[in-house]
Amino acid sequence: MLNKKIQDTINTQINAETYSAYLYLSMSAYFESINLKGFANWMRVQAQEELVHAMKFYDYVNGRGGRVVLRMVEGPPSEWNSPLAALEHTYRHEQKVTGMIYNLVNLAIEERDHATHSFLQWFISEQVEEEASANEILQKLKLLGDAPGGLFMLDRDLATRE
Repeated sequence: MLNKKIQDTINTQINAETYSAYLYLSMSAYFESINLKGFANWMRVQAQEELVHAMKFYDYVNGRGGRVVLRMVEGPPSEWNSPLAALEHTYRHEQKVTGMIYNLVNLAIEERDHATHSFLQWFISEQVEEEASANEILQKLKLLGDAPGGLFMLDRDLATRE
């Protein structure tokens, strides 16, 4: 049986992962609106990944005999001042999610829940990748500065993400 404190914290994480999907879907719509379809594609794929993360937590709670309790998902922003601002937001958001995962790991250790601790190791590795991926795009955007040709080349590269 899943510890109630851990169950409640994982339910909060399910909400956070769902919010992440909404955020990235909103960013996808923003990029579509400014004709950066490659960026839009990257964000849409990212949104789908976040839903997969939410479902991993969902299945874990159910599999451990816990109770998933879904909460209202806050609406994300819908506008950014620039592609750079959107990617800065993405990177900060991934850092926040990493902190939430670390807090879950700390709670699992504190509660001596070895199964949850083991389960969370995948998410730690995933967050390292998530932060690195967002930061890579962010750093490329910073390097591009005001070079629109570079922006369109990066957009073309991001269109290839599946």
